[in-house]
Amino acid sequence: MGRPREFDVDHALDCALELFWRKGYEGTSLSDLTDAMGITRPSLYATYGNKEELFRKVLDRYDDTCMSFTREALEEPTARAVVVKLLYGYADAQTDPQHAPGCLGTSGALACSDEAEPIRQELIGRRIAGEAALCRRLEQAKLDGDLPPTADPTNLARYVMTFAQGMAVQAASGADREALYQLCDTVLLAWPSH
Repeated sequence: MGRPREFDVDHALDCALELFWRKGYEGTSLSDLTDAMGITRPSLYATYGNKEELFRKVLDRYDDTCMSFTREALEEPTARAVVVKLLYGYADAQTDPQHAPGCLGTSGALACSDEAEPIRQELIGRRIAGEAALCRRLEQAKLDGDLPPTADPTNLARYVMTFAQGMAVQAASGADREALYQLCDTVLLAWPSH
């Protein structure tokens, strides 16, 4: 029988999340990870798999914690309320002082080499899935008469998600929450209404 783990698996995963968020996937070495997580390489491999598998687990944790507002937003009663909750939620997450500024998904995908192509594809797939979920919600809103007949749910979803990614770049470059809120206010002025 193996020895019991001598570390908190979730806490170590949170440490990896913070490190990947701050340094990106490629900017984070295995030594960085073991130092930040307070574990040895054999423990990392035994518990989380290789660096790529660890990053996927980190993304799941990120989605379940920092990005949980996105699932809640899709339950809002109107299309506008969905988008309001999403945009301000992204602004909050991207400027949360408990974490690095910006977005793990955006920073994690930057400057990916050929070796990191599977991670880039994973992040692209997750962004596409998020946009598709928003598109489905906006299509339902259009069917319900909550969006005007001329509204294009596909383009609206792409618009919102592109803006959210742009806010992540702004936050990583030093924009504060108030600045992002003002940008959200401006975007919402263009939201289609009857």
